[in-house]
Amino acid sequence: MDNGASSYRRYLDGDETAFAAIMETWFDKVLFFIDRYVHDLHTAEDIAMDVFADLVVHRHRYNFQYSFSSYLFLCARSRALNHLKRNKLIVFTEPEEDAEDRRRLEDTVLQREQHRALHRALSSLPLAMQEAVHLVYFEGLSYEDAAKAMKKNRKQIDNLLTRAKRELRTILEKEGVSHL
Repeated sequence: MDNGASSYRRYLDGDETAFAAIMETWFDKVLFFIDRYVHDLHTAEDIAMDVFADLVVHRHRYNFQYSFSSYLFLCARSRALNHLKRNKLIVFTEPEEDAEDRRRLEDTVLQREQHRALHRALSSLPLAMQEAVHLVYFEGLSYEDAAKAMKKNRKQIDNLLTRAKRELRTILEKEGVSHL
């Protein structure tokens, strides 16, 4: 069975139809082999075309010591890996708009996670502390108005908030939230 070497030899001897036979036999196999690396059929097709273009441009690189299929798949693998390396570089040199959008998205996600951590920490506080924090910091009430709502005096609200802040700081530091 011809693994492509005899067709390639015929092509090198001037038979243009031999290269068409190589393409017909090997293109899809090389294409799907490359696709396993790059996971994008269009990119894989471009890379496969480059592999076969190399057979035309660099006619004497294949020296017939190894099977033609081994040579072809080795070239395909090398091209696919080179493509993946270049793509990693592209990720680091993305346009500033995309980098800015990504930064904003990361900030939003971070803020949401910090808010969740704060609410988890708040729910672990005693009920009186939770009420004081909610009234003063979430509802915007003054210490006096919060004291009236909770039937406490201003000094008690001040003490509850001071202890609540201290406990929240400790809980959040344990969870790895450094600042809000």
